[in-house]
Amino acid sequence: MSEAYSSGDWLAKEDEEEAFVEAWTEFARWLSTVPGAGTARLTRDLSEPRRYRSFAPWESAEAMSAWKNSPEFPERMAAVRQHVAEFAPSEFELVAEV
Repeated sequence: MSEAYSSGDWLAKEDEEEAFVEAWTEFARWLSTVPGAGTARLTRDLSEPRRYRSFAPWESAEAMSAWKNSPEFPERMAAVRQHVAEFAPSEFELVAEV
């Protein structure tokens, strides 16, 4: 069982940046209640302010998978995605730490 990370690359719709951040924050509050989830973070690209990257650590890939397969996930994700023009999710596992 290795440490895992969920990540997303987001492009907010024009003039919906604030609404996106609010919706993502609400989504992350829910995520923080899920067993095995760590602290979710959202970053913004300094050169392209509509572009964001989110990431959250997980105790395991299994915990992350259970979260994504939960009945609440589609509806909660849809509330965030209504404010984005593009979204690319990713899943990672830790392979080295210095």
